[in-house]
Amino acid sequence: MADTTERHAAKWVGSKNNKGFIDPGTLMRIKNLEMRAKIIVQGFFNGMHRSPYHGFSVEFSEYRQYSPGDDLRYLDWRLYARTDRYYIKRFEDETNMRCYLLLDMSRSMGFGSLSYNKEEYAKTTAATIAYFLSLQRDAVGLVTFDERIGEYVPARFRSGHLHRLMMCLEKTLAGTATRLEPPIEQIASTVTKRGLIILISDLLAPVDTLETQLGYLRSRGHEVVLLRILDPAEVNFQFESPAMFEDLESGRELYVDPATIRNSYLEKFTAHAQQIRQSCSNLGVDFYELTTDQPLEIALFDLLHARMRRGRTIRRRGGAGGRNTARGALQRSAK
Repeated sequence: MADTTERHAAKWVGSKNNKGFIDPGTLMRIKNLEMRAKIIVQGFFNGMHRSPYHGFSVEFSEYRQYSPGDDLRYLDWRLYARTDRYYIKRFEDETNMRCYLLLDMSRSMGFGSLSYNKEEYAKTTAATIAYFLSLQRDAVGLVTFDERIGEYVPARFRSGHLHRLMMCLEKTLAGTATRLEPPIEQIASTVTKRGLIILISDLLAPVDTLETQLGYLRSRGHEVVLLRILDPAEVNFQFESPAMFEDLESGRELYVDPATIRNSYLEKFTAHAQQIRQSCSNLGVDFYELTTDQPLEIALFDLLHARMRRGRTIRRRGGAGGRNTARGALQRSAK
């Protein structure tokens, strides 16, 4: 059975657009989530690796200037007495990067104007990132949520962990509304070691709530990347005929004539998106928006780009490691 799946997967890889990306509609026809992730990662990003992530361990590495949110236990008071400046002892992390994926599985993620919905696309995005980071020997954790926390998998790197994470991604939550507070508070209270937090959601929630919760994570010293997943119909309001529209989270129904409300909808939708971008900019959060008709490889590109903006470099596994750009690496991989 495994060999058959591999042969079918190889055929799916052959279905690419003129830029070398796999068509997401074709990719979604592969039922096995881990296989989807494997095709994307091994086909385009295998062999790429980040430079060592600077965290805290027993081996002293160097000093760096203090930044708000740093652990005061690592302030060097003797150096402060000599220079009148605050410096933190920086250490080489004993492990690689520690990442948590926060995945929105509320009912609004069930919307889709294509042959698949936002939830399926978001799950594949999370699986792809998890698979990629696992190849790099990074510790990956997962929190799925709607109005409550569904699955919580601590960040680890060990045998069988990726499979457990994939199994959790396969599950569907029975909740309705989106509540950002539970998963973010869970991460902030249990993850004491600074790491990378990736929130994957359609963000159909109040911006002030989002800003408060993201600010909480940033105050704990975490790097935060926000991947917003939207359906093309939500972005462009691609509806023509009057119809009954249902709010998937509240169940409320409303008869709508698209021609009458299109301009008002687009204006409010754009304003909401701009508020999200502004909040992320204010907090130092990397924000990216993906529509479900875009290749899944772009999600990995966004992740690499976000981390490179933090001053990191990409290292090839087994090589000396040198500076590169995520865009250049993506283009070479696609050839």
